[in-house]
Amino acid sequence: MRTVIKTAGPYLWRHRGGLALGMGSLLARDVLHAALPLVIRSGIDSLTRGFRISLVFEFAALLVGLSAIKGIFQYWMRVILIGISRDVEYELRNDLFSHLVTLSSDFYARYRTGDIMARSTNDLNAVRMMLGPGVMYWTETMFLSLFAIAVMLSTNWQLTLICLAPAPVISLVVIVFGSRIHDRFESIQKMFSDISSRVQENLSGVRVIRAYAQEAAELRKFELLNRDYVVENIRLARLSAVFMPLLQALIGVGFLVVLFAGGYQLLQHRISLGSFVMFNTYMGMLVWPMIALGWVVNLMQRGTASWGRIMELMHEKPSIAAKEPAAFPPSWEAEGALRFESVEVKYSTGVALRNVDLEIPAGATVALVGHTGSGKSTLVSLIPRLIDPTHGEVLLDGVNLRDLDPEWLRRQIGFVPQETFLFSATLAENIAWGVESATEDEIRRAAEQAGLGPDIAGFPAGFETMIGERGLTLSGGQKQRVAIARAILRNPRILILDDALSSVDTLTEERILTSLAGVMRGRTTILISHRVSTVQSAGRIFVIEHGEIVEQGTHAELVANGGYYADLYQKQLLEEELETI
Repeated sequence: MRTVIKTAGPYLWRHRGGLALGMGSLLARDVLHAALPLVIRSGIDSLTRGFRISLVFEFAALLVGLSAIKGIFQYWMRVILIGISRDVEYELRNDLFSHLVTLSSDFYARYRTGDIMARSTNDLNAVRMMLGPGVMYWTETMFLSLFAIAVMLSTNWQLTLICLAPAPVISLVVIVFGSRIHDRFESIQKMFSDISSRVQENLSGVRVIRAYAQEAAELRKFELLNRDYVVENIRLARLSAVFMPLLQALIGVGFLVVLFAGGYQLLQHRISLGSFVMFNTYMGMLVWPMIALGWVVNLMQRGTASWGRIMELMHEKPSIAAKEPAAFPPSWEAEGALRFESVEVKYSTGVALRNVDLEIPAGATVALVGHTGSGKSTLVSLIPRLIDPTHGEVLLDGVNLRDLDPEWLRRQIGFVPQETFLFSATLAENIAWGVESATEDEIRRAAEQAGLGPDIAGFPAGFETMIGERGLTLSGGQKQRVAIARAILRNPRILILDDALSSVDTLTEERILTSLAGVMRGRTTILISHRVSTVQSAGRIFVIEHGEIVEQGTHAELVANGGYYADLYQKQLLEEELETI
């Protein structure tokens, strides 16, 4: 709990004014609430000395007035303190999302999407309940208990000690059960993460599941997870079901003891009737704090477990971050010259690139060719710093990429990766994603250059057509062309097309490349493809095998040399001839 207070402190400190006002309202409410039994005692003792109907009305009016004022303070106490917990939830959610988008790809390789979603929703709600109702009722029970016990001690300390006799047992029960609730809730949250991950994966891969007729198998797996989740929740419910009645039983014992001991003192004329009623009223008041104590402990243990899970994400550091100070002035504009010096990239599965020395002049168009898994995508991923080299350096205009702000660097690059990702939005919004100032004409021009013109004419709402999650309503080729249009619209100094035309036919590919010729002119362009037709017009072609550059040259030079590239060219010529038969 101390760790939670320390890390949550900055969030609560921002609302110190509101917290002070809310706690002031809570304190005033508890003082008035604790004063009510005193008024009752005074009224009963006054009436036993001499009954007057006017006296009844006077005390009744006083009780109603105090209750009304107490209600006003209670209203503001709840509005302010619960409202602050919502504000903290809002700020924490924003901070968590802001942090998540800065983390590098290695983080997302270790954490499942469903797990992250569970921590961002279910765990965040548990934290809000801890910082809002949990803190409020904890403070309220403490203040009210202190006020009531102070008055009771000043009236009759022997009877007060008898009233408080069950307190040590209650404390022991709270400690034991609180620890078990914390452990069980932490286990439940992990199970909820597993369920969220399973649902997210199944919804994302629903086409594959249907194609392989695995609906029943996936349902069985989900049922097992769901059953375990329910069983663990029932175990927690049973624990709570024992916890709360046990508290109430201990409180009931306290009531019986007060009734017996207080009644005996009343018969012995050691306390007045008003004091006896006051003691019983205070005992009634202390019932809620004692019951609430169990509920609050439950909230606190749940919130503490969830806070730890959220902080686990917040303590993650991006492996690729801006270096301070950045090695470029604000007015510097990238020209696009790239150089790879003795670059090596190692993954846990093995070496992806080794001893890569490569230079790409500013404004040049180059191509990378090689078999699947040769390291082409790894090489171009180094340019926007999606990954960093294990050894060696990558330089932009003579400056090491590690010395540049990644955000600034990525704004200089238009990157179309192998796996096209589109958002559940309109076609225009997907093309203009990342360029807030894009006009309709610019969006239309980018779409035309990417070869989307004929397709858009057939869409029901043109550029305003909703394309569904991940571009569900589009074909593979249409998705790729939308991604190309998105990259073109950024007007980048460096354009990277990583097998971006693999899903279109050769005629469409030729039309797109002809249209892109004007776009590529004057900017550094890197093409990756398995098709010779895509790369043959590049100024220089690099052939990569097993992470190393084994050939380089123009199309004509590589064909004449008779290596991997020449074999690839001959095979594709043969395929084209067979297609025409």
